[in-house]
Amino acid sequence: MFDATTAGATWSESQLWHLIDERTKPDADTKAIDERIWSLFGSEWTVMATDLCGFSRRTSEFGIMHFLQVIQEFKKRVFPIVANYDGIVVKVEADSLILLFRTPQKALDCAIDMQRACDVLNVGRDPEFQILLCVGIGHGDVLRIGETDVFGHEVNGACNLGEDIAKAGEILLTGAALERLAESPGSTEPLDADVPGVTAAFRYLY
Repeated sequence: MFDATTAGATWSESQLWHLIDERTKPDADTKAIDERIWSLFGSEWTVMATDLCGFSRRTSEFGIMHFLQVIQEFKKRVFPIVANYDGIVVKVEADSLILLFRTPQKALDCAIDMQRACDVLNVGRDPEFQILLCVGIGHGDVLRIGETDVFGHEVNGACNLGEDIAKAGEILLTGAALERLAESPGSTEPLDADVPGVTAAFRYLY
């Protein structure tokens, strides 16, 4: 199954792209192939996407060593929190994370603790060294490709919320994630924003 088009891929990635390649053929039974893909990789997860507000601008101003230092401090501060809530780190891309949780409640509780940890870290710091965290959370059926990637509408929704719409200190949820919360220690307000692929989105007030 491994070939030149999947060089360097994991076994799961190679399986996926082999099936996608089969799907492109003129006589492909796309329905059957899609069922195989969902059978192999489909599962229900809560997805969290995070970003650091203003990070690209600060990196451009203060240089790559500043970039590496802030990223390292960020990971050291939040990864233990993610582990405490049974989160899975799927992707680390510069200042952005993609995380998976089994329930929206665990993801939300983790996000609140992450935001509070960043607040504590930022006390007394110069602005260029502050970690200003933005969080988006979605929930639904996704394609999880081993430990390397995840695809789905709610993944896109979480990324749009966390990376493009959320401001520093905010936690934003898709409607699907909000509906599945087990408990609600805070309150929510609807977002006045058009989020691609998401029918409703909310700001969580904690």
